[in-house]
Amino acid sequence: MQPPAGALARAVHEAADAIRAHWPQVPQCAIVLGSGLGGLAGEIDGDAVVPYGAIPHFPVPSVAGHAAELVLGRLDGRPVAALAGRAHLYEGYTAGQVAFPVRVLAALGTPVLVLSNAAGGLNPAFRRGDLMLLTDHINLTGANPLVGPNDDRIGPRFPDMSAVYDPGLRSVAEAAARADGIPLRTGVYAGVLGPSYETLAEIRMLRTLGADAVGMSTVVEAIAARHAGMRVMGIAAITNAIDGRDRAAEAAVAHEDVLAAAAAIGPRFAALVRKIVRDLPAGGVRGRVPRRTRQDA
Repeated sequence: MQPPAGALARAVHEAADAIRAHWPQVPQCAIVLGSGLGGLAGEIDGDAVVPYGAIPHFPVPSVAGHAAELVLGRLDGRPVAALAGRAHLYEGYTAGQVAFPVRVLAALGTPVLVLSNAAGGLNPAFRRGDLMLLTDHINLTGANPLVGPNDDRIGPRFPDMSAVYDPGLRSVAEAAARADGIPLRTGVYAGVLGPSYETLAEIRMLRTLGADAVGMSTVVEAIAARHAGMRVMGIAAITNAIDGRDRAAEAAVAHEDVLAAAAAIGPRFAALVRKIVRDLPAGGVRGRVPRRTRQDA
């Protein structure tokens, strides 16, 4: 549940003002670094590194692989903000708390958000080590950051989600991958609550629903970003390939293995994101999500 609309807007602007005190620039792109993918933060020519605990109202993750730092600076000459780590619903945070950093980035004027995550591959063609560009998502978390009072200063009551992951940004990512020879899958991401990994029956269900990968993050942030008018890109690092067979003969999925696999993917992920940031249109394109008039929304 959200706080009252006015209280949410005040909290967002308090956090944004605290960040501006460290770094007054407007990021052209913000990047959320998922489990094991934090290495990219070290490639930013940093002007400031702000612990989440020093930013008012910011949720602080407790999970290994999430540094809980906001890195502000330049990546290949362009001003960026990188969230090294994120909070999750399974830690006990609400959807509004998980979405809060994204809303602050939007309040800073950031036009483009790149969301990354570590995910399990459901598509039989996927292999551990692949990168997948998100074309859409299925929200199975049971949570939505827009529940509760709406503040029109942040976004519209009924934002359209028919194109969450911006087609223009996807074209930029695909061109960047081709130029650097980086294999890039595309597919639908299923966001689940976690923290337990999926049962075999759940895997079959997710594949039947049309999901190509599954993870425990991203969808809440993507919804909040689109609500705020940001353009969104999503990239999943496939850290384990799930094919629905009996896992008894395979190694059990463990968080440590996920982190290790994500770290191995990290250099290719970093190279891809760096080229994407270089190739983004100058200043980005920021447009408010069109309002819906449907009475039964």
